[in-house]
Amino acid sequence: MRTDQIMTSGMDPAMQRALDGYHARIAAERDGTPVIEGHRHMAVGPETGRLVNLLARALPAPRILELGTSFGYSTLWLADAACATGGHVTTLELEPAKSAHAAEQLREAGLAEHVTFLVGDALQLLPGLAGPFDFVLVDHWKDLYLPSFELFQPKLAPGAILAADNMIRGGKDGTGQAAYAAAVRATPGMSSVLLPIGTGVEVSRYLPG
Repeated sequence: MRTDQIMTSGMDPAMQRALDGYHARIAAERDGTPVIEGHRHMAVGPETGRLVNLLARALPAPRILELGTSFGYSTLWLADAACATGGHVTTLELEPAKSAHAAEQLREAGLAEHVTFLVGDALQLLPGLAGPFDFVLVDHWKDLYLPSFELFQPKLAPGAILAADNMIRGGKDGTGQAAYAAAVRATPGMSSVLLPIGTGVEVSRYLPG
C-alpha cells in the first residue's frame, strides 16, 4: 500500500497534514536526505500505524505505553487515538534528538497535550512508570523486547492489548522477536496472534484470571 493511500474521508485535516509530512520526510530519507544526520526514522509502516490506531481507539480512555518513539510517526497514530478516547500516551526514546523532533511534530498536529515524552534507556525508565497500561506498542531494539516485556507485564491492566512490530522482518536474526513471542504466549491469561501486516505484528490481549 502506498503511503498516499493512507487517508479516510473522516480523518482530521491536521492529522492528515501531519501524516503527509511524515511520508514526505520518510521518502526523502530513502533518497538520501536525512531528517537528522546520523538518525533514521525506523517507523512502523502506514498499515501498522492504522492498525495500532484502531486497536487503541477500541479501548476507553486508554493509558498507552510506546517503546520506541523514533521520529514520532507511530506516536502520532497513538496520540490521535488518545485524543479521540480521552486517553494518554507515554512514549520512551533513547535518542534526545529524535524525541525532540517527535514532540515538535505532535505540537504542530495539535496532539502534544496527549503525550508524555521520556528520554532514556527503556530498561531504566520502565521500573519508574506507575501504570497500569491498557495498550503497549513495542517497537524499539529487538534484543530489548523480552526484558522490556518482563518489566511492563506486571503493569498491564486487565484487558490490555499489546502490539509488537517487526515480528516477521526486522532485527539481526529474529531471536529477540522469537523470545518475546514465546514469553508472551507462555504468560497465563495472554492470548496472542501474529498478523502479516507490514513487517509482522504480534497482537496480544491480557485477561488474567
